[in-house]
Amino acid sequence: MAELKLKVTNRSRKGLKGLPPTLELPNDATIEQAKKVVARATRYSDFNQIGIFDPVAKKTIKDRNALVRDQEVIMKHGEFLVKDLGPQISWRAVYVTEYVGPLLFHLLFVSVRNTLYPAVYPYIKSLVPAPASTDGALSFTQKTAFAMIMAHFIKRELEVSFVHKFSANTMPAAYIVRNSFFYWVAAGLLGALEIYAPFSPAALARTRAIDYLGLALYFFGQYGTARVHWYLASLRKPGETARKIPRGNGFELVTCPNYMFEVIAWIGIILVTRSPTLVVFIAIGIYYMYIWGVGKEKAYRKEFGDKYKKKRYVMLPGLL
Repeated sequence: MAELKLKVTNRSRKGLKGLPPTLELPNDATIEQAKKVVARATRYSDFNQIGIFDPVAKKTIKDRNALVRDQEVIMKHGEFLVKDLGPQISWRAVYVTEYVGPLLFHLLFVSVRNTLYPAVYPYIKSLVPAPASTDGALSFTQKTAFAMIMAHFIKRELEVSFVHKFSANTMPAAYIVRNSFFYWVAAGLLGALEIYAPFSPAALARTRAIDYLGLALYFFGQYGTARVHWYLASLRKPGETARKIPRGNGFELVTCPNYMFEVIAWIGIILVTRSPTLVVFIAIGIYYMYIWGVGKEKAYRKEFGDKYKKKRYVMLPGLL
């Protein structure tokens, strides 16, 4: 089988030691296989620590299953760049860690609410409404909110563990703190602290129609995200490396229907919880999902050209 002989260069001054000037790769080598070759040549124990970049834009090539020969810039210049990305952690481990935080905090505050809130209420009673009840029991709306939030994050844990496929194996280990902070603090600590208080909007809620509307949107959104995630996971069959254009399941409306259904589910949660904290949480989440969606739309257009039906909106029809 013909081989690819490519020049390999360190992307930074503090580069990989012992890097040979050229490397020979099988004609059908993937980006991941190229990383393994570089790791063996430079005696790196973890090939995931090797980053491969195109020689012009100097952007990392994230899809580990992409064929080296399909990278136009690399093949045109006969070269790729490499860099030590530092200690790595799997994407799956990062997501599992992100989602476990809210689960733990919501369980914690439900468990300690009858001790915590009576202790702090005398100091803040001038700032908050009177408690909805004196027996310390959760209201119907609070119980519903707890079930919705726990089910959401348990579902996310199951999807990450058994459904999702990742284009890259790992990310820098330091990112786990940055990525987890948002979920642990906003959706976890602050959200739970607010929702289960006996004087929270959820505790004082009396309009069941809003709860039922929230539940309807929640189940619709959860079903939609589950369907899209399962579809994306099965889009490429075992052994296939070529990317495919996703169709149906909301992809005819927006670039990332999983984001659309995620927002719908969270609107349902917010209607039930009446939580200002979760409004801020999902508003920040929408900002990042929109940025990721725009990037995905640009990638589809670049990769598939006229074969891809361009989308005007990336996540929310008529809005974003």
